[in-house]
Amino acid sequence: MTGRRDPEGRRRRITEAACQVIAESGVDAVTHRLVAARAGVPLGATTYYFASLDDLTAAALRYAADLSAQELRAWETALHDSADVPAALAELTAAYLADRPRALTEMQLYLAAAYRPELRPAARVWADGLTGILTAYATPRAARAAVTYLDGALLHAFTRDEPLSTASLSATLAVLLG
Repeated sequence: MTGRRDPEGRRRRITEAACQVIAESGVDAVTHRLVAARAGVPLGATTYYFASLDDLTAAALRYAADLSAQELRAWETALHDSADVPAALAELTAAYLADRPRALTEMQLYLAAAYRPELRPAARVWADGLTGILTAYATPRAARAAVTYLDGALLHAFTRDEPLSTASLSATLAVLLG
């Protein structure tokens, strides 16, 4: 008896593999051949599920945005359970940065969205979602300022190979959130 086919599982493996390639080497490194090898599928499977590299890359970046939305639910719970929201937010940010491949993939999403307008809604998932969460603790303007600061702190961490300390993040977030 032959095994059951799982087209959705195969598509997901290909998408996850593309995310891994993006995290390791950036969007420009994505090739059907490299992703197929990483996913453990025949080369033809990548072109069967994704007609072009743009389609494959967009699917991987949207998948990263979906993961980000799931993570935000955990952040919302952690912030709700915290007596010190700025400190908790700083700790969550530090933990996020500790998963460098994932954070880099999401940074790649931001960059790709600058050139591909169809990716902008996916690129805004994290910032808009976190802003919405933070409005339970601050004004919408303050929440947006805090998220904008965190975006800059993430870029700082990647370009300096050293994230800001959680104490520094917490102090600045406390000021921004009021």
